[in-house]
Amino acid sequence: MRLKLTGLVVLGVAMLASCERSGAEAAATPPTTPARVPTEATVPREARLSGIVEAVHSVRVVVPPLTGQNNRVTLTRLIGNGSRVEMGDTIAEFDPLEQMDAARTARGKQEDLEQQVQQKAAQNRADQEKRHSDLQAAQADLRKAQLEVSKAEILPDINKQQNDIRARQAQQHVESLKISQAHHDRSEEAALRILELQRDRQKVALERAQANIQNLLLKAPIAGMVAHSVQFRQGAVTHVQVGDQLTRGTGLVSIFDPSEMLVRCAVGEPDRVELKAGARATVYLDAYPDLALPAHFEAASPIATSALGTPIKTFTALFKLEKTDARLMPDLSAAVVLEIRK
Repeated sequence: MRLKLTGLVVLGVAMLASCERSGAEAAATPPTTPARVPTEATVPREARLSGIVEAVHSVRVVVPPLTGQNNRVTLTRLIGNGSRVEMGDTIAEFDPLEQMDAARTARGKQEDLEQQVQQKAAQNRADQEKRHSDLQAAQADLRKAQLEVSKAEILPDINKQQNDIRARQAQQHVESLKISQAHHDRSEEAALRILELQRDRQKVALERAQANIQNLLLKAPIAGMVAHSVQFRQGAVTHVQVGDQLTRGTGLVSIFDPSEMLVRCAVGEPDRVELKAGARATVYLDAYPDLALPAHFEAASPIATSALGTPIKTFTALFKLEKTDARLMPDLSAAVVLEIRK
């Protein structure tokens, strides 16, 4: 009995010491702060958009139309892709031989017709003078015949009748000359006018050929960088080359100002409300994954549109790049990551 009592005392002392030690350790250990759970207001949400790089200032240069021709020209010179040009620099040249031949032919015909016009005008003046002289002679004969008629009182009847006949014939001759002179004048004026019109037509043809020659030399309308236009030939994507025969309106190059670029994106209707003034974004180019450029929201279309046969509507949004890079070119595909905070 005594042994059992002693064992219980020892067990109680041990349990008391263990409790005191656990309390001291708990007092020595600092209380842990509960982790802060992120809320929806602090977690950034991103909207990823796809778009195409465009230049704010750009001009598309095409094969010039030629007046009065079949509009097929041969390219003889083209500026290199990626070149920088200033306003007025030569971009492309086309073979002007056909236009030079047309100009030379038109000039020769114009000079020949000019001489014919001068000769015809001189001939008309000479014929008019001759007809005027004939009319004056006929009028003199008429006055002479009228003078003979005035002597009828002292002349026999036979002479009187003869003088009357001569006077009527002289009068008819004068009237006939006046009528024929008017017709001759109109006829000669018409013939001269025909030659003048033919001469003017050759003058227009000469001016047209000279203008075509000038149009075959293309100059840069703005300063910037040159990008060759894409051509589709026999199912392959190519660029125009020197020696190609091209038709009017065919795209040659685009000249753009690389200092101001933007990305045109298609934004879904749910994300339209997130496009606010000053919204920040990061642009990644698919062709250069290591390139990231900052941008900001510029503008968006007010009305959503959808493609034919699909109910999905999108808005067009523009993001302006705040930095530029030498690798930036129009028509590059890009991804725009728009960070949205609640």
